[in-house]
Amino acid sequence: MTTEPKSLHSYSQEDVQRILQLAIARQADDQNKEFSYEQLLEIATELDISPSSLNLAEQDWRSQCSEIQQRQAFKTYRISRFKKRVGNYAIVNGFLIMLDLVTGGGLTWSLYILLFCGLTLGLDVWNTFQTKGEEYEIAFQKWYRQHQIKQTINTVVSRWFKALQI
Repeated sequence: MTTEPKSLHSYSQEDVQRILQLAIARQADDQNKEFSYEQLLEIATELDISPSSLNLAEQDWRSQCSEIQQRQAFKTYRISRFKKRVGNYAIVNGFLIMLDLVTGGGLTWSLYILLFCGLTLGLDVWNTFQTKGEEYEIAFQKWYRQHQIKQTINTVVSRWFKALQI
């Protein structure tokens, strides 16, 4: 096995990013520590990264974190909405089956309703757990706009109530 001197190695920018990311993650795991902004700035300076580039990267990172949190909230919203629909399906179809049993002495017409509702529930399963594609993005954007409007209204109403209390 031959080993090259380390000074002869060359790395692409992508390789450098991966190596440094792994090294920082390993160091953070070993020491279970967080980095201060000053330490981040020092590392960036050593890598010849300007403070303005670091600030822009940090802003991008914060917006990505915010979007990840929003997408997680959207996923939670869709799952809770789905659970509510499954509950409604179970209650309504349970009632209809009981009604069919009591009135007809067996299961007849309620099975058709059960199957039809089961088909719509199956489509709802598909739509709820499909997290890729254009339809998902459209649904997310619609939910996000509604979420932003609700937050704005809540902020305005809160300020209005605070103004009335003074």
